[in-house]
Amino acid sequence: MNNSHITVVYKWTAKPGKLGELTSIYEGVTQAMKDNEPGASAVHIFASEPDNALYVRDEFADADALGFHLSKTASPHFPQLLAVATPGPFFFFGDVPAEMKHATEQMGLGAEFSTHVAGFDR
Repeated sequence: MNNSHITVVYKWTAKPGKLGELTSIYEGVTQAMKDNEPGASAVHIFASEPDNALYVRDEFADADALGFHLSKTASPHFPQLLAVATPGPFFFFGDVPAEMKHATEQMGLGAEFSTHVAGFDR
């Protein structure tokens, strides 16, 4: 992992009876990221029926890749997602620029931000 890498881990809680629809929307988001976002290095979606929620982990090469995702892929899906689920919390790990932090506040994501301190990859 380099210093510019950003990981985002977050939750969407589905409205009653909407977990299947939420999952379907996220399958489309995932495919759009795979097809159109070379800076998105990984996306993993986990469903929890007991929590009626999706847990998501996105990996981005850098802040530019995250910015592209938020403005080009995520924003068009946001109204659809809000119709079937409640966002948050969102945890951003890495160096996220102030303007992106501000944008997440405007989106009401309940975002928290942390910078990398130590670790390793094998």
